[in-house]
Amino acid sequence: MTPALQAMGLQVSYGERVVLREASLTVPRGRWVALVGPNGAGKSTLMRCLAGLLAPASGQVSLQGKVLQAWSGRQRARTLSWMGQDVVADPDMTVRDAVALGRLPHQGWLGLPSDQTVDREAIELALQDADMSWAAERSWGALSGGERQRVSLARALAVQAPVLLLDEPVAHLDAPHQRLLAQVLRREALLGRSVVSVLHELPLALQADELAVMREGRVLIQGSRDDPAVHRILESVFDHAVAVSRVDGRWVVVPQF
Repeated sequence: MTPALQAMGLQVSYGERVVLREASLTVPRGRWVALVGPNGAGKSTLMRCLAGLLAPASGQVSLQGKVLQAWSGRQRARTLSWMGQDVVADPDMTVRDAVALGRLPHQGWLGLPSDQTVDREAIELALQDADMSWAAERSWGALSGGERQRVSLARALAVQAPVLLLDEPVAHLDAPHQRLLAQVLRREALLGRSVVSVLHELPLALQADELAVMREGRVLIQGSRDDPAVHRILESVFDHAVAVSRVDGRWVVVPQF
């Protein structure tokens, strides 16, 4: 089956600094892939290439089997949803209006909604998934950092795209909302959507279907969360400061002091 999203041999440099070195990643349909690695590994740069926000010097990104650059802007926006870091909005914009921006790719000629009922349902579900329904009429400027992060997540979910890219989605989130995010992303994968998330929170990353472990601009390994080889590489890239163990039927990360 054709992957939902695929990167092949991506090379990116900033001046003389090489950030991605022949980086490759395959995102199967209906799977949640967690992208992990130490600071400076190239995770966010790889995500920006996957989203079409950054053109690599060499290599290629394909979306549903077609080269990313061959997609029109609207087609891409409907098919691939992006949540980046440090998203900002008009301080006076309501939470509901900010989330509604996720429906823009589905609007018709002259900006008229193609199906207002579908739009409303998508917005309400996204607010619920991000636990922000209670704040729908609040302004962006009145929100905390964690609440803004959840609104940004809701906006990405509202697109209801087949592919969802999330760069550090749990930044500023407390433990209950990290758990909620994991539940939502698992559900999205079960519904057939493909999810890629950059995560520094290794216990949360081990809830994904697959892990892709990066170091120094390369994807060293990609495989199931149950794969011992993935665990060994994961421990290695973090200089064995953590160990992956099985506790009560689930994988956990144990700090090593």
